[in-house]
Amino acid sequence: MADINNNLDQEQGLSPVEQAAIVLLSIGEEPAAAVLRCLSREELLEVTQVMSRMSGIKVEEVKTAMQTFFDDYRQQSGVHGASRSFLKRSLDLALGGDIANTVLNSIYGDELRPKMARLQWASPKWLADYIANEHVQMQAVFLAFLPPALAGQILDALPLEGRDLVLLNMARLDEIDRDLLLELEELVNRCLSSFDSQSTSVEGVRQVAEILNRLPSNRAQIVELLRAHDPEVVEQIEMQMYDFLILSTQTEVTLTRIIEEVPLEQWAIALKGAEQAIRDAVLKTMPKRQAQAFEDMMRRAGPVPMSRIEATRQEIMATVKALADAGEVEVQLFAETVIE
Repeated sequence: MADINNNLDQEQGLSPVEQAAIVLLSIGEEPAAAVLRCLSREELLEVTQVMSRMSGIKVEEVKTAMQTFFDDYRQQSGVHGASRSFLKRSLDLALGGDIANTVLNSIYGDELRPKMARLQWASPKWLADYIANEHVQMQAVFLAFLPPALAGQILDALPLEGRDLVLLNMARLDEIDRDLLLELEELVNRCLSSFDSQSTSVEGVRQVAEILNRLPSNRAQIVELLRAHDPEVVEQIEMQMYDFLILSTQTEVTLTRIIEEVPLEQWAIALKGAEQAIRDAVLKTMPKRQAQAFEDMMRRAGPVPMSRIEATRQEIMATVKALADAGEVEVQLFAETVIE
């Protein structure tokens, strides 16, 4: 996609992406699909959106786009690439079987990348659940073939214990042996097969919560109207609206009032494994003596089950909501841009 964008000229008033779209529309569904599978998520969305909007394309525009494409292709292509079987036979004769397999592994590891690019459409939580029972080395190799942002989200969704070993194994990766690469390919194929059979998931509750958090007015009125239809769904929406993470964005005045209302024992549990931004915000707001007592309490608390941590966080956010409903604090529900 990058080559198409960089090499197609903006002739006839068409942008590079529009010319790329014309080429894809001209080559037929199957060849176009083969090209689209090699694109990143962002590239695929960009070019397919342009393709969907195109209509009444002039013959001259098609000729220009195709001619430019083939001119660039002739300059860059040289010879056709060799097949894997051709390379295997040649390398076996030249280097021997063991070395040939090592070379082929380094080359054909890249064959997995287009397949794994399709996994960008899956939920990180779903992918984490799918690989959770794989051995640590396989988890590390799986994440190594993914974009860092997605790999980080998947790692964050894996059980806390063991994440360090996954990262350590990933850091030690250099060459991946043939058996492990084949095992990874089997895992990816199973994953894609399961993913393709799933219906598309949309986090409706979270989306509604995000929308309500950004409403400039009448938020409470709309929430009450929704509650009249389905109180249980509204309860879930409010839990998402008052997510524990929002504590890191509150003003010192708001946090001070919340800290006064919530016992230290609850903070000691809720802040276990919490984002550093939340821990810093709470400790910075506490009086110095109270912060010292709190840190001592954290050290004495020892390991705490995740279920208890989550329940305590929900209790704190219920207190925050009660204070907000009573007008005692002004809660910022999302990270809004501010101007000094």
